[in-house]
Amino acid sequence: MDTVFAMSTAPGKAGVAVLRLSGPAAHEITEGYAGTLPPPRELRLRRLHLPCGGLLDEALVVVFDAGQSFTGEPVAEWHLHGSIAVQRKALAALGAEPGLRPAEAGEFTRRALQNERLDLVGVEGLADLIDAETEVQHRRALAALGGQVSKKIGDWRADLVRAAALVEATIDFADEDIPEDVFGEVSSLLGRTKTSLTEELAGSPAAERLRQGFEVAIVGAPNVGKSTLLNRLAGRDAAITSDVAGTTRDVIEVRMEIAGLPVTLLDTAGLRETDDPIETIGVDRARSRAATADIRVVLLGPGDGRPAEALEDDIVLTAKSDTATSLSEGVSGLTGAGVDALVAELGHRLQGRTQSAGIFDRERHRIAARDALEALDRAEVHVEEGPHSAELAAEELRAAARALEGLLGQVGVEDLLHEIFSSFCIGK
Repeated sequence: MDTVFAMSTAPGKAGVAVLRLSGPAAHEITEGYAGTLPPPRELRLRRLHLPCGGLLDEALVVVFDAGQSFTGEPVAEWHLHGSIAVQRKALAALGAEPGLRPAEAGEFTRRALQNERLDLVGVEGLADLIDAETEVQHRRALAALGGQVSKKIGDWRADLVRAAALVEATIDFADEDIPEDVFGEVSSLLGRTKTSLTEELAGSPAAERLRQGFEVAIVGAPNVGKSTLLNRLAGRDAAITSDVAGTTRDVIEVRMEIAGLPVTLLDTAGLRETDDPIETIGVDRARSRAATADIRVVLLGPGDGRPAEALEDDIVLTAKSDTATSLSEGVSGLTGAGVDALVAELGHRLQGRTQSAGIFDRERHRIAARDALEALDRAEVHVEEGPHSAELAAEELRAAARALEGLLGQVGVEDLLHEIFSSFCIGK
């Protein structure tokens, strides 16, 4: 493969900037700049000289042999001083080297996949780790990157391979004495895998919310205090507040963490009938986003009754309760009364929704799991029919195993790779 290079740290001025090279010529090129290579996997200080004879920088250099690096190829990293001038000069110098080219988005990670240093679930875990905002997201991403999710999928596949082998033995050795309990063991393996897959699939919506974040919508009539409450929860002036009804025309989003979970708070336009076409659009958007939110906080004006459109599990509070001492008395974004109790209630409810979260947190996971389950359902029917349907049962078991292999990126995922790696930054 080509030798590629890119900055692996964020663009801009920093204390240290890491430049990574990966490919057959990575060590040779680095030796040309550094004079001598350090021992593999050991950082050493080197003066990097440009081909023209000038000094590029005094940097820490580390090299990794093929099979011992992130990409599986020979890799070199230059830990440069993070000035923009040094970074530009280093990239320009390498760009002029014959046989080198800049890395594409996600190319280092794609090479790790191609060289079997990572499977596709691990790649997704790395992407999630980079994007992690909360402790829960961090833990889940590390589990995927560290192979815990892949191991579970591998265990399912191993059970199906075992089941298929048992069924195929009845075909290959039809004239031999086959143990009578073969199909009993196959049924046991099938049932165990189906149960586990079904449980994980049921927990997929909660798992996706943990990865992408929950939504909490604040709804109510105009000028009831929604924006003031949003600002209090966010700890900053995220929304404009005024005494003029209808100030908020669009949905305002604030990202925050509640009980260790990623949450997007939505401040919506006041719900009312209006002749203003712009405000009407805002009200329609408010109703639409509120309908899909995980939790709705419905604010009432003093003396207002519970609105007819409020759902049973909505949190309905009296707003502008400046002296409230409990959530039952209301909440005030202005004074903060009841806000801590509201945050605690939101955290409690959201935590309850995460208890069933499984390992499938992407649509492609759900599709593969459903394909596997459908194949297992068909296999189960053929197993119950007995030895004369053994060939059909074996084929369905293989189909289920292939669906699980697709989860790991082992088969049939070429069309997904561009979409997955396009979300990575250059240098990762």
